[in-house]
Amino acid sequence: MAVAGPHIVWDWNGTLLHDIDAVIVATNASFAELGFPPISLETYRDLYVVPVPKFYERLMGRLPTDEEWLVMDETFHRHYWAAAEDSGLAEGARELLADWSGAGSTQSLLSLAPHDKLVPLVRVHGIDGHFVRVDGRVGPSHTSKAGHLVRHMAAMEAAGVTAARTVLIGDAVDDALAAAHVGARAVLYTGGSHSRASLESAGVPVVDSLAEAVRTARELAG
Repeated sequence: MAVAGPHIVWDWNGTLLHDIDAVIVATNASFAELGFPPISLETYRDLYVVPVPKFYERLMGRLPTDEEWLVMDETFHRHYWAAAEDSGLAEGARELLADWSGAGSTQSLLSLAPHDKLVPLVRVHGIDGHFVRVDGRVGPSHTSKAGHLVRHMAAMEAAGVTAARTVLIGDAVDDALAAAHVGARAVLYTGGSHSRASLESAGVPVVDSLAEAVRTARELAG
């Protein structure tokens, strides 16, 4: 049976979860391991890119070695998950999720956060019941969002969701690229990892609140 209404695929980190402070703490901890100075939130948002090793290249002037990458990746995740426990949902997120579900539309959650850490955290925030599917990362930390979304949408299409009526709401240029890869639309939110100028380079709608993101998603989904 086809889904009657439009579908939103939500990104987690930096979109539904307001964790940018935890990200900066963890990023600077990983840099300190190799003797690099800390960076500001503004610098992070200006330079952030996926895959993450390319982001480190922008900051270091070169790609990290395999050994450096292992150290930085382990340090980042250790500090991030300690700080993420204190991160709250983005402004209005809880109400927007409830309203979207209440209107009879469907939504799912897709994240590059490890699946075994993502699911309990979503449950702790009490919003797991709004999603028809939650998919975290099960592969290496440099897994692409596009490949992850392909697998997610294959499962969603089996449930009647079509890419043509799907909008991905995220906070990174990579989210827009992933959506285009599967034939979906995207709306990018400025509260996460990228600056507005960086997001606008993706050529999709850029918004400053999740409420505006949802309104735009409904218009795009038709």
